[in-house]
Amino acid sequence: MEQELLIEFKNRMHISHSAEDANLLMIIKASVDDIKHKCSLATLDNNNRAIELALERSRYVYNDSVEFFDENFRSQLTSVGLESVLGGFSDETKV
Repeated sequence: MEQELLIEFKNRMHISHSAEDANLLMIIKASVDDIKHKCSLATLDNNNRAIELALERSRYVYNDSVEFFDENFRSQLTSVGLESVLGGFSDETKV
């Protein structure tokens, strides 16, 4: 999964060279682990919202601003975490 995220991240950041790939992969792996931990997820597979959070956190790390990520994405982290813990939301439970 990290390789796919690397490609997506490089596309988003307009990075066309491979000189930073090893560093970017470390950033992405750390971001995936952080999101899995914060949102109580075993995996990010098939969870587009969690994948988006991992990519956004990676962007913050790449730009030396990771200290702002949790505050700026608090509601999304909480939402994905609650969905994970509660087992997802069905149409009947939406308000």
